Formats: sequence, structure tokens, C-alpha cells
Amino acid sequence: MNADRFAEALATLAPAQAIRLRHEYFRDATWHAPDPLPPRITAGPWSGPEIPEVAAADLDAERYRRLMADHGCVLVRGLVGAAEAAWLRTAIDRALETADLPRDERAGREEWFTPFTPRPEHGKLGPRRKFMRDAGSIWAVDSPRLFDEVLTRYDELGILALVESILHERPVISANKFNLRRVPTGIPTNWHQDGAFLGEDTRSVNLWLSLSDCGVDAPGLDLVPRRLDRVVDTGTHDAMFDWSVAQAVVDEVAGSAGIVRPVFAPGDALLFDHLFLHRTAVSESMTQPRYAIESWFFSPSTFPDGQIPVVL
Repeated sequence: MNADRFAEALATLAPAQAIRLRHEYFRDATWHAPDPLPPRITAGPWSGPEIPEVAAADLDAERYRRLMADHGCVLVRGLVGAAEAAWLRTAIDRALETADLPRDERAGREEWFTPFTPRPEHGKLGPRRKFMRDAGSIWAVDSPRLFDEVLTRYDELGILALVESILHERPVISANKFNLRRVPTGIPTNWHQDGAFLGEDTRSVNLWLSLSDCGVDAPGLDLVPRRLDRVVDTGTHDAMFDWSVAQAVVDEVAGSAGIVRPVFAPGDALLFDHLFLHRTAVSESMTQPRYAIESWFFSPSTFPDGQIPVVL
């Protein structure tokens, strides 16, 4: 199936069937890395700990790369409106409530939760589904309506075109890193760079979209606001996992940049990649859940092993 027939087929399918086709098409398509490859984003002169903010309309690939070289992230205030963020919060509640129902009670609510089964060579989602749910999350591929609604909105906002211009390839999203979150308070948190398990040489863009006020009364993000050119040491000192980063290493790497805890409003978004050092920010004063959507996009020619591809 060529790209034109793929697009035509998608237009005729219900959301759950479209997700299946998007996944199957990754195997059928031919992916070629751009020649020449876009240069890696490397650390440039550091301008201080203030996270760069840019309006969505002013963000393009060149500005993204420049700001990433400085701070390793880009903050877009009000990417989606307050009313849309409120609808998405309600939709996530409905998807989570449906996921919690016994299978025989989900009839008529399949658009909100239908477990997705990937091709065997890409791994399994089933064994980790309970872990995700216990952490207040579900995969977007398990909620056909939300998958379709979110990607449609990203397309309308120009996010998919922006990511393609950054990666120089049509992006592929990772099913197991496209998450709908209602994060409870008091959850464990670990410093990490996603490159520790995605691979240092992949090419990625992550869109972390806040759907609620977070960073004060609800869990937000702690981050090191500077570009890192490598995956730092993991599993040392008091690190909880072999992929997580000990506090002593974080403090050393952060240096004068320190650690920043931004305050996000509903609809604010943070863009970063797999070398960004961060963790979920929690404290005893945070008594409200945090709603967010996390969407990891990859170059298909460097799609990381162990992930589950969904073509956009």
C-alpha cells in the first residue's frame, strides 16, 4: 500500500480500525533516513535558567533547534484553549472509568476504551496495562476516540507539520509513549532521560501537554533547564532503577542551572527530546491530580527498539 492509498483508507475507517492500520502500515512502508541527516542538536551558549517561552504561531523548526540548544526544552503557553483542556480532562475521566469496568459492562462505550493489541514482533501491552492504570494513565491507542481527537487537534494546530520539519521525516508516534494521564498525588518519582531506554541516537520530539493547573497544588515537572549532549550516568548512588538518575548526579549535571519547577496552566505545553533530564514534581502540598497528555514522536528510520510504532 502506497502513501496515497494509506491516506484514502484511513479516511474510511472508524477510529479503532484506523489505529490498527496505522500500526500495520509501519511494516509495509519503506523508510529512508534523510540524506544528509539533520545535524544533532548540541549544547550552545547558555543564557540562564529561565525556560524559553514562545507563542505557537512563532515556533518553527529553526527556532525550536536554537532554543533546544540553549535549554533542552521549549515552553508554549496556551497551545490549546481552556475550554478544550476542560473537555479533554472530562474525556480522560470517561476513558479511565470505562477501562475500570468489567469487560461485559463496556458495551456501547468501546470508543472510550478498547484494548489495543500490537503485532507480536513489537512487544505486548497487556502485561503493563495494570501498571499504567495504577499510575493514573492509559495508552491513547486504548481509547480510539481520544486517539483520533488528539491527533486531529495536533494536525489542526500545526504540531504534526512542525515535528516533521524538525525530524526531516514523516513522524511515527510510539503507542506505549502516547499517554493520557490523570496522575494522583504521592506517586514515586525518578529523575531520568528517556534516551536511557530509547537509545541515545534516536531522533525524537516529545509534546507534554498540561490539561490542568500543575506545579503548585498538583504534580508538575522538575527539570534541568539546559541542553545535555549525552545520556548521563544512571543506576548510581540512590537511583531507584537502572535507568534513573541519582540526585547527586542531577545536582552535578545541573550546576549553576539548578533545578526548575515551572507552573503550568491548562493548555500549556513543553517540548523536549530524549536527552532532557526531568522528573514528575511532587510534594506534600500537592493534593490535586494532574491531567496531561504525553506524545512521543520519532523518526521512522531511527525508531527505537522495544517501542510500538503508529504511523501518522
